[in-house]
Amino acid sequence: MTSYFTPGSILLRLLAAAAIGTACLPAQAAGEAAAWPDKPVRLVVPYSPGGTTDYAARQVAQKLSEATGKTFIVDNKTGASGTIATQEVVRSAPDGSTFLVTDTTYAMLPLQFAKLPWDYRSDLVHVGEIIETPLVLLVPEKSPFKTVEQLVSYARAHPGKLNYGSGGQASSTHLAAEMFRSVAGISLTHIPYRGAGAALADVMAGQIDVLITAAPTAIAPVQGGRARALAVSGNERLATLPDVPTFAQAGLPSYQVLNWFGLAAPKGTPPAIVEKMNRLVSQVMSDPAMRDNMARQGAQHRSMGVAEFGGYVQQQVVLWADVGKRVGIRPE
Repeated sequence: MTSYFTPGSILLRLLAAAAIGTACLPAQAAGEAAAWPDKPVRLVVPYSPGGTTDYAARQVAQKLSEATGKTFIVDNKTGASGTIATQEVVRSAPDGSTFLVTDTTYAMLPLQFAKLPWDYRSDLVHVGEIIETPLVLLVPEKSPFKTVEQLVSYARAHPGKLNYGSGGQASSTHLAAEMFRSVAGISLTHIPYRGAGAALADVMAGQIDVLITAAPTAIAPVQGGRARALAVSGNERLATLPDVPTFAQAGLPSYQVLNWFGLAAPKGTPPAIVEKMNRLVSQVMSDPAMRDNMARQGAQHRSMGVAEFGGYVQQQVVLWADVGKRVGIRPE
Protein backbone atom coordinates (compact mmCIF):
# COMPACT_ATOMS: atom_id res chain seq x y z
CA MET A 1 0.00 0.00 0.00
CA THR A 2 1.38 3.36 -1.00
CA SER A 3 1.40 6.23 1.53
CA TYR A 4 1.17 9.78 0.38
CA PHE A 5 2.49 12.71 2.50
CA THR A 6 1.53 16.27 1.75
CA PRO A 7 3.68 19.12 3.03
CA GLY A 8 0.96 19.89 5.56
CA SER A 9 0.85 16.34 6.88
CA ILE A 10 4.61 16.24 7.20
CA LEU A 11 4.56 19.47 9.19
CA LEU A 12 1.86 18.10 11.49
CA ARG A 13 3.88 14.94 12.11
CA LEU A 14 7.01 16.97 12.90
CA LEU A 15 5.10 19.18 15.32
CA ALA A 16 3.61 16.14 17.01
CA ALA A 17 7.03 14.53 17.39
CA ALA A 18 8.42 17.74 18.86
CA ALA A 19 5.54 17.94 21.30
CA ILE A 20 6.14 14.36 22.42
CA GLY A 21 9.86 15.10 22.89
CA THR A 22 9.10 18.24 24.89
CA ALA A 23 6.65 16.38 27.07
CA CYS A 24 9.36 13.85 27.88
CA LEU A 25 11.72 16.53 29.20
CA PRO A 26 10.05 17.00 32.63
CA ALA A 27 9.92 13.25 33.09
CA GLN A 28 13.58 12.96 32.12
CA ALA A 29 14.53 15.76 34.54
CA ALA A 30 12.52 14.13 37.32
CA GLY A 31 14.29 10.85 36.61
CA GLU A 32 17.70 12.54 36.83
CA ALA A 33 16.82 14.10 40.19
CA ALA A 34 15.36 10.87 41.55
CA ALA A 35 18.50 8.91 40.65
CA TRP A 36 20.88 11.58 42.00
CA PRO A 37 23.26 11.10 43.66
CA ASP A 38 24.23 7.93 41.85
CA LYS A 39 27.95 8.33 42.67
CA PRO A 40 30.04 10.09 45.35
CA VAL A 41 29.54 13.86 45.51
CA ARG A 42 32.49 16.17 46.13
CA LEU A 43 32.15 19.41 48.07
CA VAL A 44 35.25 21.36 47.03
CA VAL A 45 36.52 23.73 49.75
CA PRO A 46 38.86 26.51 48.52
CA TYR A 47 40.82 26.66 51.79
CA SER A 48 42.84 24.50 54.14
CA PRO A 49 41.18 22.42 56.89
CA GLY A 50 40.45 24.18 60.15
CA GLY A 51 38.63 27.31 58.98
CA THR A 52 34.90 27.98 59.12
CA THR A 53 34.34 27.20 55.43
CA ASP A 54 35.83 23.76 55.98
CA TYR A 55 33.79 23.36 59.16
CA ALA A 56 30.54 24.24 57.39
CA ALA A 57 31.36 21.87 54.53
CA ARG A 58 32.08 18.93 56.84
CA GLN A 59 28.93 19.52 58.85
CA VAL A 60 26.67 19.56 55.79
CA ALA A 61 28.53 16.68 54.07
CA GLN A 62 28.04 14.43 57.08
CA LYS A 63 24.34 15.25 57.35
CA LEU A 64 23.74 14.86 53.60
CA SER A 65 25.40 11.44 53.72
CA GLU A 66 23.18 10.43 56.63
CA ALA A 67 20.01 11.76 54.98
CA THR A 68 20.56 10.13 51.58
CA GLY A 69 22.63 7.05 52.42
CA LYS A 70 25.06 8.24 49.72
CA THR A 71 28.65 9.50 49.92
CA PHE A 72 29.37 13.22 50.22
CA ILE A 73 33.06 14.03 50.67
CA VAL A 74 34.97 17.25 51.37
CA ASP A 75 37.91 17.98 49.08
CA ASN A 76 40.22 20.86 50.13
CA LYS A 77 41.82 22.64 47.16
CA THR A 78 43.80 25.63 48.44
CA GLY A 79 45.54 28.51 46.71
CA ALA A 80 45.06 31.89 45.02
CA SER A 81 42.31 33.06 47.40
CA GLY A 82 39.98 30.30 46.27
CA THR A 83 40.34 30.74 42.52
CA ILE A 84 42.07 27.37 42.02
CA ALA A 85 39.18 25.47 43.58
CA THR A 86 36.60 27.60 41.80
CA GLN A 87 38.18 27.06 38.40
CA GLU A 88 38.28 23.30 39.01
CA VAL A 89 34.58 23.24 39.79
CA VAL A 90 33.73 25.45 36.80
CA ARG A 91 35.52 22.94 34.55
CA SER A 92 33.93 19.89 36.20
CA ALA A 93 31.23 17.80 34.55
CA PRO A 94 27.84 19.40 35.28
CA ASP A 95 26.32 16.15 36.48
CA GLY A 96 25.76 16.88 40.17
CA SER A 97 28.93 15.14 41.32
CA THR A 98 30.88 18.33 42.13
CA PHE A 99 29.89 21.42 44.10
CA LEU A 100 31.89 24.43 45.28
CA VAL A 101 31.63 25.55 48.89
CA THR A 102 31.37 29.32 48.57
CA ASP A 103 31.64 31.97 51.23
CA THR A 104 31.82 35.72 51.62
CA THR A 105 35.31 35.65 50.09
CA TYR A 106 33.84 34.38 46.82
CA ALA A 107 31.94 37.67 46.50
CA MET A 108 35.20 39.54 47.12
CA LEU A 109 37.32 37.92 44.41
CA PRO A 110 36.60 40.68 41.85
CA LEU A 111 38.35 43.02 44.29
CA GLN A 112 41.55 41.02 44.02
CA PHE A 113 41.57 40.00 40.37
CA ALA A 114 40.78 42.42 37.55
CA LYS A 115 40.11 39.43 35.28
CA LEU A 116 38.96 36.10 36.66
CA PRO A 117 39.18 32.88 34.59
CA TRP A 118 35.40 32.49 34.90
CA ASP A 119 32.33 34.70 35.04
CA TYR A 120 30.81 34.58 38.52
CA ARG A 121 27.47 35.67 37.04
CA SER A 122 27.13 32.82 34.56
CA ASP A 123 29.67 29.99 35.01
CA LEU A 124 28.27 28.77 38.34
CA VAL A 125 24.77 28.15 39.63
CA HIS A 126 24.37 29.27 43.24
CA VAL A 127 22.50 26.49 44.97
CA GLY A 128 21.76 27.70 48.50
CA GLU A 129 23.10 28.84 51.85
CA ILE A 130 24.62 26.46 54.37
CA ILE A 131 25.10 28.82 57.32
CA GLU A 132 25.78 32.42 58.20
CA THR A 133 27.77 33.55 61.21
CA PRO A 134 28.84 36.64 63.11
CA LEU A 135 32.52 37.53 63.34
CA VAL A 136 34.75 37.58 66.41
CA LEU A 137 37.76 39.83 67.02
CA LEU A 138 40.52 37.67 68.50
CA VAL A 139 43.86 38.46 70.11
CA PRO A 140 46.37 36.02 71.67
CA GLU A 141 45.48 34.86 75.17
CA LYS A 142 48.66 36.57 76.47
CA SER A 143 47.91 39.82 74.65
CA PRO A 144 47.97 42.92 76.87
CA PHE A 145 44.66 44.04 75.33
CA LYS A 146 41.54 43.14 77.29
CA THR A 147 39.10 45.40 75.45
CA VAL A 148 38.58 46.88 71.99
CA GLU A 149 39.14 50.33 73.48
CA GLN A 150 42.61 49.33 74.72
CA LEU A 151 43.52 47.82 71.36
CA VAL A 152 42.31 50.84 69.40
CA SER A 153 44.02 53.33 71.72
CA TYR A 154 47.36 51.53 71.37
CA ALA A 155 47.03 51.21 67.59
CA ARG A 156 46.29 54.92 67.24
CA ALA A 157 49.34 55.79 69.31
CA HIS A 158 51.57 53.32 67.42
CA PRO A 159 50.45 53.32 63.73
CA GLY A 160 51.39 50.12 61.88
CA LYS A 161 53.05 48.44 64.85
CA LEU A 162 50.27 45.91 65.36
CA ASN A 163 49.50 43.34 62.67
CA TYR A 164 46.51 41.24 61.77
CA GLY A 165 46.20 37.92 59.99
CA SER A 166 43.72 36.88 57.32
CA GLY A 167 42.81 33.90 55.18
CA GLY A 168 44.34 35.59 52.14
CA GLN A 169 44.39 38.81 50.13
CA ALA A 170 40.83 40.10 49.57
CA SER A 171 39.39 37.23 51.64
CA SER A 172 36.47 37.73 54.00
CA THR A 173 38.81 37.86 57.00
CA HIS A 174 40.95 40.45 55.18
CA LEU A 175 38.03 42.73 54.24
CA ALA A 176 36.43 42.29 57.66
CA ALA A 177 39.65 43.44 59.33
CA GLU A 178 40.07 46.28 56.84
CA MET A 179 36.57 47.47 57.64
CA PHE A 180 37.42 47.31 61.35
CA ARG A 181 40.61 49.27 60.75
CA SER A 182 38.68 51.87 58.77
CA VAL A 183 35.83 52.20 61.29
CA ALA A 184 38.26 52.41 64.22
CA GLY A 185 40.55 54.87 62.43
CA ILE A 186 43.73 52.85 63.02
CA SER A 187 46.65 51.51 61.01
CA LEU A 188 47.41 47.77 61.12
CA THR A 189 49.84 45.66 59.06
CA HIS A 190 48.24 42.88 57.03
CA ILE A 191 49.72 39.35 57.09
CA PRO A 192 47.86 37.08 54.62
CA TYR A 193 47.75 33.28 55.08
CA ARG A 194 46.55 30.43 52.88
CA GLY A 195 43.33 30.00 54.80
CA ALA A 196 41.83 31.24 58.05
CA GLY A 197 42.86 28.04 59.86
CA ALA A 198 46.55 28.89 59.49
CA ALA A 199 45.93 32.45 60.69
CA LEU A 200 44.03 31.11 63.69
CA ALA A 201 46.95 28.84 64.62
CA ASP A 202 49.32 31.81 64.63
CA VAL A 203 47.07 34.07 66.70
CA MET A 204 46.85 31.27 69.28
CA ALA A 205 50.63 30.95 69.16
CA GLY A 206 51.05 34.70 69.65
CA GLN A 207 52.66 35.18 66.23
CA ILE A 208 50.09 37.74 65.09
CA ASP A 209 48.30 40.43 67.11
CA VAL A 210 44.75 40.39 65.76
CA LEU A 211 42.42 38.14 63.78
CA ILE A 212 38.78 38.73 62.86
CA THR A 213 37.20 35.41 61.95
CA ALA A 214 33.83 33.65 61.90
CA ALA A 215 32.34 32.58 65.22
CA PRO A 216 32.50 28.78 64.66
CA THR A 217 36.26 29.11 64.18
CA ALA A 218 36.73 31.33 67.22
CA ILE A 219 34.55 29.80 69.92
CA ALA A 220 36.60 26.69 70.76
CA PRO A 221 39.96 28.52 71.08
CA VAL A 222 38.34 31.16 73.29
CA GLN A 223 36.58 28.64 75.49
CA GLY A 224 39.78 26.60 75.67
CA GLY A 225 41.85 29.57 76.83
CA ARG A 226 43.99 29.64 73.69
CA ALA A 227 42.79 33.04 72.43
CA ARG A 228 40.88 36.02 73.79
CA ALA A 229 37.74 37.47 72.19
CA LEU A 230 37.27 41.22 72.41
CA ALA A 231 34.04 41.68 70.42
CA VAL A 232 31.46 39.92 68.21
CA SER A 233 29.55 41.35 65.25
CA GLY A 234 25.78 41.29 65.05
CA ASN A 235 23.10 42.74 67.29
CA GLU A 236 23.39 40.29 70.18
CA ARG A 237 26.10 38.61 72.23
CA LEU A 238 26.73 34.94 71.53
CA ALA A 239 25.15 32.53 74.00
CA THR A 240 28.41 30.56 73.99
CA LEU A 241 30.50 33.70 74.69
CA PRO A 242 28.20 35.69 77.00
CA ASP A 243 30.98 37.84 78.44
CA VAL A 244 32.13 39.11 75.04
CA PRO A 245 30.47 42.41 74.02
CA THR A 246 29.16 43.23 70.57
CA PHE A 247 31.13 45.77 68.55
CA ALA A 248 28.37 48.28 69.30
CA GLN A 249 28.74 47.66 73.02
CA ALA A 250 32.52 47.98 72.61
CA GLY A 251 32.17 51.44 71.08
CA LEU A 252 32.02 50.68 67.34
CA PRO A 253 28.28 50.54 66.48
CA SER A 254 28.87 50.96 62.73
CA TYR A 255 30.80 47.69 62.49
CA GLN A 256 28.16 45.24 61.22
CA VAL A 257 29.54 42.31 59.22
CA LEU A 258 28.33 38.72 58.82
CA ASN A 259 29.92 35.76 57.04
CA TRP A 260 27.88 33.44 54.82
CA PHE A 261 28.69 30.02 53.40
CA GLY A 262 26.89 28.30 50.54
CA LEU A 263 27.08 25.87 47.64
CA ALA A 264 27.48 26.42 43.90
CA ALA A 265 27.39 24.00 40.95
CA PRO A 266 28.95 24.14 37.47
CA LYS A 267 26.88 25.82 34.79
CA GLY A 268 24.73 23.25 33.03
CA THR A 269 24.02 21.15 36.11
CA PRO A 270 20.41 19.93 35.63
CA PRO A 271 18.02 22.32 37.42
CA ALA A 272 16.22 19.36 39.00
CA ILE A 273 19.46 18.29 40.69
CA VAL A 274 20.21 21.86 41.80
CA GLU A 275 16.73 22.16 43.30
CA LYS A 276 17.06 18.79 45.01
CA MET A 277 20.39 19.77 46.57
CA ASN A 278 18.85 23.05 47.72
CA ARG A 279 16.00 21.20 49.43
CA LEU A 280 18.33 18.63 50.99
CA VAL A 281 20.61 21.29 52.45
CA SER A 282 17.65 23.17 53.93
CA GLN A 283 16.28 19.89 55.29
CA VAL A 284 19.44 18.79 57.07
CA MET A 285 20.41 22.26 58.31
CA SER A 286 16.90 22.90 59.66
CA ASP A 287 16.84 19.70 61.69
CA PRO A 288 16.32 20.70 65.35
CA ALA A 289 19.46 18.91 66.57
CA MET A 290 21.57 20.51 63.83
CA ARG A 291 19.99 23.91 64.45
CA ASP A 292 20.83 23.69 68.15
CA ASN A 293 24.38 22.58 67.36
CA MET A 294 24.80 25.49 64.95
CA ALA A 295 23.46 27.93 67.54
CA ARG A 296 26.13 26.77 69.98
CA GLN A 297 28.68 27.66 67.32
CA GLY A 298 27.16 31.09 66.77
CA ALA A 299 25.75 30.08 63.38
CA GLN A 300 22.34 29.77 61.79
CA HIS A 301 20.88 28.52 58.52
CA ARG A 302 18.70 30.81 56.41
CA SER A 303 16.58 28.83 53.97
CA MET A 304 16.51 30.44 50.52
CA GLY A 305 15.40 29.14 47.14
CA VAL A 306 17.90 28.83 44.30
CA ALA A 307 16.87 32.10 42.63
CA GLU A 308 16.78 33.98 45.93
CA PHE A 309 20.24 32.78 46.96
CA GLY A 310 21.65 33.64 43.53
CA GLY A 311 20.31 37.17 43.90
CA TYR A 312 21.78 37.41 47.39
CA VAL A 313 25.24 36.44 46.11
CA GLN A 314 25.04 39.13 43.42
CA GLN A 315 24.10 41.69 46.08
CA GLN A 316 27.12 40.62 48.12
CA VAL A 317 29.42 41.16 45.14
CA VAL A 318 28.16 44.73 44.80
CA LEU A 319 28.35 45.37 48.56
CA TRP A 320 31.96 44.24 48.94
CA ALA A 321 33.05 46.02 45.77
CA ASP A 322 31.91 49.23 47.46
CA VAL A 323 33.72 48.33 50.69
CA GLY A 324 36.89 47.52 48.76
CA LYS A 325 36.84 50.92 47.07
CA ARG A 326 36.32 52.67 50.40
CA VAL A 327 39.30 50.95 52.03
CA GLY A 328 41.51 51.38 48.96
CA ILE A 329 41.74 47.82 47.60
CA ARG A 330 42.28 47.67 43.85
CA PRO A 331 42.26 44.51 41.69
CA GLU A 332 45.52 43.46 40.03
